[in-house]
Amino acid sequence: MRTTITLEADVEQLLRDETYRSRKSFKTVVNEAIRKGLQANSVNHSSAPYVVHPSKLGLREGIDPFNLHALSDEIEAEQFLSKNEALSYQKKEK
Repeated sequence: MRTTITLEADVEQLLRDETYRSRKSFKTVVNEAIRKGLQANSVNHSSAPYVVHPSKLGLREGIDPFNLHALSDEIEAEQFLSKNEALSYQKKEK
C-alpha cells in the first residue's frame, strides 16, 4: 500500500541512521520499525503477573482502617485550631 506520512525531524533522522547502518531500504526500515513498535504494544507478555503480598498495618485498637480519611481530617483540624489560637494569642499581646 502506498501512503504519505509526515515524519518529525528526529524520527526521520533515526530512520535515516538505521537505513545507513543496516544498509536496508528506507521502506524496509520504516516497515520494520512500525511492526516492531506495534508488536511491543500488543498484550503478549510471557512474564508472570506482578503479585502483591499484603501485610498488616499494625494499627492500634479502635482505629478503623476504612475510615483513615476521617482521622486525617481530625488531625488537620486540630493543627489548624492550634495555629489559629497561637495567632490570636499573639495579636492579643500586641
